[in-house]
Amino acid sequence: MFKRDEAARLREEFWTTFGRYMSPVPSADGLKINWVNYRTGLKDVHFRMTAQSNTAIIFIALEQRDAAIRELFFQQFEELKTVLHSTVAEEWSWQQNTQISEGKTISRIYRELPDVSVLNKDHWPDLISFFKPRIIALDEFWQNAQYSFESLK
Repeated sequence: MFKRDEAARLREEFWTTFGRYMSPVPSADGLKINWVNYRTGLKDVHFRMTAQSNTAIIFIALEQRDAAIRELFFQQFEELKTVLHSTVAEEWSWQQNTQISEGKTISRIYRELPDVSVLNKDHWPDLISFFKPRIIALDEFWQNAQYSFESLK
């Protein structure tokens, strides 16, 4: 069992390592990008990656406070579902309303890798192999899909 500060240090070390590993990779439009803190340019729409002590998840988070607006964004993503799945080359899970740890309701579109731990450095290659192609594919998807959300801004 890890102490809280040691676990926090390992998480920080993993994300620093991942960020360095990804830094030479340009975005789909050829620009330098911060892969760990990906910016969609759309308020309350985020691409997130989490690595815990037993799982890793990459997801699109729709975090609008207004449920009706969040639903509109979710529906727009559903319109692009085939394009998304084609770009990421796999099916992702879709949750229209889910509670996150902060007690907030969000919608998310995600892919999960079970049975890995960010606290185990032996799992880091698996985590990197999981996150890298998916965040690159999300960026490629977003380069075209973002324009579909202009009317929802």
